[in-house]
Amino acid sequence: MSDVRALAAEVIYQVIIEKQSLNQALPAASTKVAVKDKALLQQLCYGVLRHYSSLEFYCSKLLSKPLKGKQKVFEFLLYVGIYQLQHMRTPPHAAVAETVNALTTLNATGLKGLINAVLRNFQRKQSELEAQADEINACRYNHPGWFINQVKAAYPEKWQQILEANQLQAPMWLRVNQAQHGTAQYSEKLNQENIAHKLQDGFDDAILLDKPCDVFSLPEFETGGSSVQDGAAQIAARLLDPQDGDYILDACAAPGGKTCHLLELAKVEVLALDADAKRLERVQENLTRIGLEAKLTCADASKPDDWFDGKQFDRILLDVPCSATGVIRRHPDIKWLRRSDDIEKLAKLQGQILQEIWPLLKPGGTLLYATCSVLPQENKNQILNFLEQQTDAEHIAINSDDTLTTPGWQLLPDLTDGFYYAKLTKKHS
Repeated sequence: MSDVRALAAEVIYQVIIEKQSLNQALPAASTKVAVKDKALLQQLCYGVLRHYSSLEFYCSKLLSKPLKGKQKVFEFLLYVGIYQLQHMRTPPHAAVAETVNALTTLNATGLKGLINAVLRNFQRKQSELEAQADEINACRYNHPGWFINQVKAAYPEKWQQILEANQLQAPMWLRVNQAQHGTAQYSEKLNQENIAHKLQDGFDDAILLDKPCDVFSLPEFETGGSSVQDGAAQIAARLLDPQDGDYILDACAAPGGKTCHLLELAKVEVLALDADAKRLERVQENLTRIGLEAKLTCADASKPDDWFDGKQFDRILLDVPCSATGVIRRHPDIKWLRRSDDIEKLAKLQGQILQEIWPLLKPGGTLLYATCSVLPQENKNQILNFLEQQTDAEHIAINSDDTLTTPGWQLLPDLTDGFYYAKLTKKHS
């Protein structure tokens, strides 16, 4: 068990110090633990990253001097220990003992006295430290200050709700393959397997599970009967409204959930484009499992001269690279890997891709702009700028909140992830 805590500290080090994504660091670490301990390793890594600011604050008060350089991993081990004491049901004596024992795995038995003393001190001062942390927004909400300020400016009445939602475990949604089953029919199959779930109004293809489960326990998962995809992400294909015979571009397609959804809804030809060859493999894996076909191309969406063959598209799904600030609850490392100046760079790239992709759309065709961001710079401001510049672009309202002055549909993290959609058509000249 102590190995799990040592590995968790090393994963946190890789994310915070070496700037690796959790999706990269955690799977590699998971190969080093017993199957029964994988869930604990994930819980510790996700938990520490969710509560990183407050854990950092506690240790700043409990350590006489911060641990630096390679020794930072031992401070992260303290975060692992404190997280257990504060948020898990591990008996306190076991949490302390196992965390101290992890130093053997980390070849630092000489620090056992220090780690034990700090954890015991936290137990004594816990209420006092928590009260102090609660006075500091970065610690209270466990987000970096720059992000709190941006969310507060964009959503003066909802900013706390957004930050709090980011701290929760994300729900598990299924997308029912309409080419194989109706949603109600698949719901019955789940009932037969005693998998508790709900249908949600406004989500035609979606089922929300009461609690996450192993995908291989889902009926007909291996033959494409359903896929795991958040309810907000499922909206994309429905908004694009594919029709039989359409030629569709799914730009920035990986990992392929939306590509598959388009193919499930209509007999269409899809070009799935992504700049990352490794992530494009995920698209193929999803297509293969469900039994679908698309043309996969590894290329940069912002440079169509490298890949466009001159045949314009009836519909384009433009799910652009973004800050991913709408899916922080699924990827808590985003809070600590993203920087404030990234947003301006991303917004510039998004604008560039939009300008380059637009000529590839047929007159009368539809383009759906999408992000998993909650920040206006990447969303409504992007569309406002584009509509000002592009005289042949027409804004199509998705709902009553989607107007020419505030274009698009912004979903905030709650029942679904945070997503943004804006629908545009190209005027006939």
